[in-house]
Formats: sequence, structure tokens, C-alpha cells
Amino acid sequence: MLKLYIGSKNYSSWSMRPWVLMRQAGIPFEEVKLRFDSFAADSQFKRSLAEVSPAGKVPVLVDGNLTVWDSLAIAEYLAEKFPDKALWPRDLQARARARSVCAEMHSGFAALRGLCPMNIEASLPDVGPLGYRDKPAVRADVDRIVAMWTELLQQSGGPLLFGDFSIADAFYAPICMRFRTYGMPVPPAIAGYMDRLGAQPGVKAWIDGALAEQDFREFEEPYRLSR
Repeated sequence: MLKLYIGSKNYSSWSMRPWVLMRQAGIPFEEVKLRFDSFAADSQFKRSLAEVSPAGKVPVLVDGNLTVWDSLAIAEYLAEKFPDKALWPRDLQARARARSVCAEMHSGFAALRGLCPMNIEASLPDVGPLGYRDKPAVRADVDRIVAMWTELLQQSGGPLLFGDFSIADAFYAPICMRFRTYGMPVPPAIAGYMDRLGAQPGVKAWIDGALAEQDFREFEEPYRLSR
């Protein structure tokens, strides 16, 4: 059976992507969760991860004697291993567009990530509107995401970015979590997409797992002293 190494569900946005993708697609896997205790080289997290990944980061997918790290590489491997699951859109042009927006997510939106680290359990509704108002780079990131989602939903007819659930939705699920936690102002159509994505069984299962952790990590939350 496939084995997926992930970090804490409340905080680990990169882990969320392949986990949600596999759960939503009905791909069986064993979850191995490595608690975020610290990112120092001698932390238990780093020591445990060193046994399976040369990169020292989550997520990591293990398939027999093969190790695949990096969320985008994992998604591509799964798409090839399970072609019947149609993890990418079947249409050639839509598939190219989906790969483009996933690559943009993979390498971009640093300002938004910096202001709004993923924290599913938290509710900090003032942070997003203030950041959007006062930080041009954050505003540019949010406006780009909103424009992208709007165009894709219009082209596909919804309910998700490419109609049916795809790798693109898995990749942008953590952005939805950030927008909700920090109260980022978005148009009603985008809020509707976020609601629909959050209701998908794979996404909801991750959210439920994150809320059940009850594991406040001070180094992950510089904006509050406790839950």
C-alpha cells in the first residue's frame, strides 16, 4: 500500500494537497503523521523524516522501494499511476491550464503565505482585511487568485475549478483555508467556490482531522499566545 508522510494537519498546507487528492480520489494509502515539534536539525520531526526523505520536508510518498517528495511531483506520479482517476482534466487544453495554475501555486503567492500561514483551527478575521488594505503584495496575490478562480469557474461552468475535482482544487484547498481563517475579503462567487470545495469529502476529512489535533504549536503561531 502507498504510504504518505505528512506534517501536522492544522498547519501543514503542503501535506494537505496530496492527502486530500488521494482521499477524494479513493486511492488507498497509509497515513504517517510526523508532529511538528520543531524544524531544527535535531528535532524529532527532522530525525524521523531523514529516514525517508533526502529533502527533509513533508509530504513524502513511499510506494514500495520508490520515494517521491514534493507535492507537485507526488501529484504527477499519482496521475500516471492511476490514469482511471482522471486527477488532471481529460481535455488537453484544460489539463495544460490546470498544470499552469498548480505550478503558479507551487512557486508563487509568497506575500499571502507570509501574512497568513495555514491554521485551520484559528479564527483571525481582522488579519486578512488589514493585510489586503495595507500590504500591496498581499493585495496583488489575493487579486490574482480571485481573478484566476473566477475565470476558471466561468470557463468550466463549475462547481469546481475544472468542473470535477482535480489536482488544481487540491492545490488551492489550503488557500481556501487561509482565506477563511484570516477573513480575507472575497466576492460571493469565490466564497461559494470555497464552500463547495470545503464540503468535498476529502477536504472535509482533512479539516476534521486538523480540528481534532488540539495541538497548539507556539513557533507556528507568532500572532497569538494560546488557542
